[in-house]
Amino acid sequence: MRKLYAISGVTGMTGNELVRQILTDDSDDHILGFDNFYASSIETVSDRINDNRFEFFEYDLNNKGQMKDFKQRVAVLKDGYDEVIYINCAAVVHTEHFYHVYETFETNVEGMNDFLQQAISVGAGKYINCSTSEVYSMNSWNENGGVKESDYLTLSVAEHSQRTSYAVGKLMTEFFIKDAVDEGKIKGCSIRFANVYSKNERYPKHIIPFIINSFRNNGKVVLLENSRKNRRTFLNNFDSCSAVLALAGTDSALDGTVYNVATDEEISIIDLAKLCASKMGIENPVIEFSGYRKSDPERRLLSTEKIRTRTAWKPIVDLDKGLDECIANYLKAGMK
Repeated sequence: MRKLYAISGVTGMTGNELVRQILTDDSDDHILGFDNFYASSIETVSDRINDNRFEFFEYDLNNKGQMKDFKQRVAVLKDGYDEVIYINCAAVVHTEHFYHVYETFETNVEGMNDFLQQAISVGAGKYINCSTSEVYSMNSWNENGGVKESDYLTLSVAEHSQRTSYAVGKLMTEFFIKDAVDEGKIKGCSIRFANVYSKNERYPKHIIPFIINSFRNNGKVVLLENSRKNRRTFLNNFDSCSAVLALAGTDSALDGTVYNVATDEEISIIDLAKLCASKMGIENPVIEFSGYRKSDPERRLLSTEKIRTRTAWKPIVDLDKGLDECIANYLKAGMK
């Protein structure tokens, strides 16, 4: 079965790895992808940019004219394929933007819905919505193996932290896709990713590249005060992307509901810093603390029972291997 993929945010952390996993040597699939390089670079897909199965456009999800052109390109090609799959990876995701509602709303909420409506209008069969585990807010863990998709949410209120605006925006997109599926307009689902990291991440915005870059450039790392207690699981983007494709390839799972995608390999942020330092050959690493982040849960532990039951997916890249790859690539690239 030949598939045509339409992917937003295709040079971002999720998008660029999807390109590699879709365009295997024996694949007859085709990708139309776009990005505005808000937090990425064409370099992330440099190994596939000359592949005639991949067409890239420097487009913005919020540019109506560019999205009209993209839709027309999908329409021209779609009859030559057995299935058309839309995957929305575009998002404003870095923590520094979480507290500024307008910085995330246009892309994460309006842009997602516009892309969904485009998929429905063009006659796509499936739509995968990349959401976030941030929606769990203050209820991000329990003692029974992690929170489930069916658990009630406990959100911080506006008076407590504007960070919740990001979570609520992403949560709204889950209702968009659920409504579209319930109305019989398309098949699809949402995915709540937890702390995804990548060996190809270009900027030290997330905690793993931040730690590695700090030790490399400063000989120490300065963590938030929250890090004295915080624990997290970390999901390699190879595994996050394989989950996207596992769901896209399982029609029975595309019922409009939500799937957690995470690992259960939990580690404290302090131990994470120490582990990175050890792998970099740094003995007795200097770890300092400064600043505080509101509404930052002490733990984020998700149950992945649902996706493991409904598909054959499971994570295969453990943190030890993933960190080795990150350190090798980041130091080679000389990330600033």
